[in-house]
Amino acid sequence: MFNRSSRAAPTGSETTMPTINSLADTLPELVEWRRDIHRHPELLYEVHRTAGLVAGRLRDFGVDEVVTGIGRTGVVGVIRGNRGGGRTVGLRADMDALPIKEQTGADHASEEPGLMHACGHDGHTAMLLGAARHLAETRNFAGAVAVIFQPAEEGGAGGKAMIDDGLMERFAIDEVYGMHNMPGLAIGSFAIRAGPLLASTDEFDVEIVGEGGHAALPHRTRDPILAGAAIVQNLQSIVSRGVDPLKSAVVSVTQFHAGTASNIIPGTARIGGTVRALDEGVREFLEERLRAITALTADAHGVEAFVDFRRKYPVTRNHPEETGHALAAAEAVAGAERVDPEAAPIMGAEDFSYMLEERPGAFILLGNGDSAGLHSPHYDFNDEAIAHGVSYWVRLAEDRLGGQ
Repeated sequence: MFNRSSRAAPTGSETTMPTINSLADTLPELVEWRRDIHRHPELLYEVHRTAGLVAGRLRDFGVDEVVTGIGRTGVVGVIRGNRGGGRTVGLRADMDALPIKEQTGADHASEEPGLMHACGHDGHTAMLLGAARHLAETRNFAGAVAVIFQPAEEGGAGGKAMIDDGLMERFAIDEVYGMHNMPGLAIGSFAIRAGPLLASTDEFDVEIVGEGGHAALPHRTRDPILAGAAIVQNLQSIVSRGVDPLKSAVVSVTQFHAGTASNIIPGTARIGGTVRALDEGVREFLEERLRAITALTADAHGVEAFVDFRRKYPVTRNHPEETGHALAAAEAVAGAERVDPEAAPIMGAEDFSYMLEERPGAFILLGNGDSAGLHSPHYDFNDEAIAHGVSYWVRLAEDRLGGQ
């Protein structure tokens, strides 16, 4: 996902009273659900246990329709209000974990070697389950709420897989909303902005093909390491000299692989990395320049370079009107002083972006307090955030569907 601190509010555990007073009785159970999911992390689309738990609980709540296998292992529950027909609002949580060895030392630490919930999707799932239970019990709205539990957010494009499987049409979703916890943002606080909140993310690999030989005779080789080093250096000019300083962009080379011995110049080298932007025009420019600079630099060094550029998640762009609805719900739960309506964009990415391309909606950040950063082996979702997240979901659904 992503990692940065928000400027919305100081860190800490000071909280306001959540909207749903009945949560006091159910919160311990939600915490245990969250910790149970944390103990049993699953990767990408292999979230069979988690999806099974989610579907079972939705059925126990009396949710009207529970559908599994959307986007391979996604789960959707439909809760119909008691005030007649109307629109359908989608609320989405992600379920997958990461291939990271946990180092929290928590009693509920991962029992799966090399896997952990290092991004808080266990908390996201528990919060949406809590909201689903409350909405199924009260049904104080018109229309329907579709609770969406998605696999494979962490690089697998599970959101797109659910869309391709007919998510929006099958459940007649009119608006869709997402939420993610944010380390460094105080518990009980929220942050959001209209427009681009999270960046697009693309990946690239470059294979550099030269001619290897003895390291003592470099003039008889075409050195792919030297060419690769020049390519890495020259790629840094894309942002610094090609992108408007008032626009955001990232080109990061994160891998360089070459050689097997100290006295051999290899025949090939590989580099790879990531490209990110908040604007589609900038995104197009970054790919164009990366390809051109790589080709020209390789030619100057007498080697060949083959670029594999992979488009991944698009920009997560909040729709203005729906951002206003999300903001109003957050302020009702937290108080206006604990909601940042103009949060700074983040260069991390989210595949909720695919859902926002299909339907109007908004993505909001929820404070996780002074925790370790996302994707850290020391990270853990803060259970104090659960009540605030559930309250936000319920308030948003009821506001959008005419609850009283």
